[in-house]
Amino acid sequence: MIPFLKMHGCGNDFIVIDDTADRFGWHELSALATRLCRRRFAIGADGLIAVGHPPGGEADFEMRYLNADGSRAEMCGNGIRCTAKFAADVLGFVGIRVRMLTGAGVLPLEIHREAGEVTAVTVEMGVPGLLAGEVPTTLKPANEPAVNVLLSIENTTLPLTCVSLGNPHAVCFVEQITDEHVNVLGPRLEAHAVFPHKTNAEFVRVLGPDRLRMRVWERGVGETMACGTGACASVVAAVLTGQIALNTRTTVHLNGGDLFITWPAADQPVLMTGPAVTAYRGEFEV
Repeated sequence: MIPFLKMHGCGNDFIVIDDTADRFGWHELSALATRLCRRRFAIGADGLIAVGHPPGGEADFEMRYLNADGSRAEMCGNGIRCTAKFAADVLGFVGIRVRMLTGAGVLPLEIHREAGEVTAVTVEMGVPGLLAGEVPTTLKPANEPAVNVLLSIENTTLPLTCVSLGNPHAVCFVEQITDEHVNVLGPRLEAHAVFPHKTNAEFVRVLGPDRLRMRVWERGVGETMACGTGACASVVAAVLTGQIALNTRTTVHLNGGDLFITWPAADQPVLMTGPAVTAYRGEFEV
């Protein structure tokens, strides 16, 4: 029997396990994710996270993340905050600053506690990749940014701004976000040929100079209650399109709650602050 925590960040939920003994390889984790993440038939979650110690001491912990369909994801903004809370609550990490190895590299985090309880985490999400080759997308030449590029899908022309936060994002600003945007156009965007590694699709409405409303179709999952990297990508895209100023603490309203995003300068990491919550503890059989 393997103990786990069911955790979430703004409703984006995960099965989180201790793999500091390095028991599971990627193949085994993929099989666990597809079996355990099925809603109504198993525990149910947007993804599975295995927390371990990275080789070589380059970071304090390693987060290995798999989507509900068993595919690997380079990064997960809500997942990494839950991983930091797991490190504190389960693995005994007592510090404030923690370095987390992810598929997008080593990211620094700051743990916020109230009365000894981890309530929120701030993540340095890295300097966003703005060139088409970094996303990657073929919407533009590899050495050019893909900002406000038009793509036609289902007889609808979408203005897309593409950003990498360690994983690919296609951000579309709209006057009103509809179910058709997310549930019809979202999966078409995810699997479109112009995104060779597929993409996350964000549909965003600008509410003010420091507020966005976002819904997301996540690569390998579907619509989720929140997406941390997607919220960061949306703020970066809003800056690139002149709708939000650099170094503005921006509230991103998601289906499951709010995240607070700041991009201090073009050559600096995006900062994300948000909650990390444990829903319950349990065990599953392998």
